[in-house]
Amino acid sequence: MKNQIVQERMLIGGEWVKAKEEMDVFDPGTGELIATVPSASVEDVKEAIKKAKDGAEKSATLSVHERMNILHKAASYIEANKTSFVNTIIAESSKTIREARKEVIRCIETLRLSAEEARRIDGQTIPFSQMPGHETRVGYVYRFPVGIVAAITPFNDPLNLVAHKVGPAIAAGNAVIVKPASLTPLSALRLAEAFLHAGLPANILSVITGRGSNICDPLVEHDDVRFVSFTGGYETGKEITKKVGVKKTGMELGSNSPTIILKDANVEEAISSTVSGAFGVAGQNCIGVQRIYVEYPLYQTFLTRFVKETKKLKVGTKSEETTDIGPMISEKEAKRVESWIAEAKKLGASICCGGERKKAYVEPTVLTNVPTQATIATQEVFGPVVLIEPVDSLQEAIEQSNDSGYGLQAGIFTEKLETAFQAIHELQFGGVMINDSSDVRIDGMPFGGIKGSGIGREGVRYAIEAMTEQKVVAFKLQK
Repeated sequence: MKNQIVQERMLIGGEWVKAKEEMDVFDPGTGELIATVPSASVEDVKEAIKKAKDGAEKSATLSVHERMNILHKAASYIEANKTSFVNTIIAESSKTIREARKEVIRCIETLRLSAEEARRIDGQTIPFSQMPGHETRVGYVYRFPVGIVAAITPFNDPLNLVAHKVGPAIAAGNAVIVKPASLTPLSALRLAEAFLHAGLPANILSVITGRGSNICDPLVEHDDVRFVSFTGGYETGKEITKKVGVKKTGMELGSNSPTIILKDANVEEAISSTVSGAFGVAGQNCIGVQRIYVEYPLYQTFLTRFVKETKKLKVGTKSEETTDIGPMISEKEAKRVESWIAEAKKLGASICCGGERKKAYVEPTVLTNVPTQATIATQEVFGPVVLIEPVDSLQEAIEQSNDSGYGLQAGIFTEKLETAFQAIHELQFGGVMINDSSDVRIDGMPFGGIKGSGIGREGVRYAIEAMTEQKVVAFKLQK
């Protein structure tokens, strides 16, 4: 029996509205049509911005305890309706039921962190008397909201990465317009419902669904939008930075993250961590392990055991508890990954396991001897593929890791403290994880990279800082 197709509406200000056109939303695992959503027009974007101007004024006047209360209530609503949120993620995305549960838990944590950080938006005093002639002045700095935040979110974490933009925006006293990924818009709409149930005043939040090619430019280019937060691919992010003009931006643009395994590493922990880090969410993870460099004395042992553990992973139906890996987000993306694997093989790479595709499902794949000119060696694969290569030394591993246009996160396994500190200082990444793979993140930490991996940092406290401006105040005291 087929599921009933749900006709969704989008949120503009505090109202659920339709559009002249609709878009279909499919389950990537079955190809089944599960919902339709409005395909917003440029006029819809203009209306959302118009309402957000009013919403920004309202949000800025909310007391800190009111913002905190709304955020806590939204988190509690999600917690009370956890099963519904989990099922939405499973239906529209690549995530298995276990992965979806984790995302919902993280979303709740993100909103509660946002509430707590709202009370810590503070400033500092300035000793004006440090300069001759300013002895009678006292001053301070405080933070105020930027106004309207435009948030463009990806498909791989369709709930929590939306929360990472909406939560801090509201905590800081802004209005926010969310443009969720076209392939996974439903979780963002459910999150909007949570905020309405929490009593968020009208016009502070909008979620506009539609094709990015139609609505992203008029959203990010509008003069009233003062901060653009984008998570997605490098090329799209690069184009956005050309269009936004003189305004603040936050960009998280992905990576092809490395993990280094030295000869003194704990092999069991290294294998467990890197297998999980390489293949979670079918490899569609910006900090997922794509490259592994193993010191020669340990290389063959590591490779053999890594392949053995990879072959144990179950590819299958997302809703089954025993499934480890679900589909990629679309058959088109699965075909792309398949073609990258084929190119690497043609250039001389060896396929140790996997490499096969069936519709949107790609087997977890381990490659070795991958030439540096192969696309999969230099670009972000965003699929269940990992490259494992031997190195002679830590220095070679660091050089190979840094030989990339990206720099989001890296991992290293070693028992030597001095070796770890060398890696920390020499690896050119926004984060270095010791005795862990690159795939480590908590929602309270600063998250972002260098080079092609982006601009600025996410993580609740750090997003709030980005979504506020500093104002300097000086008092001249009368003698």
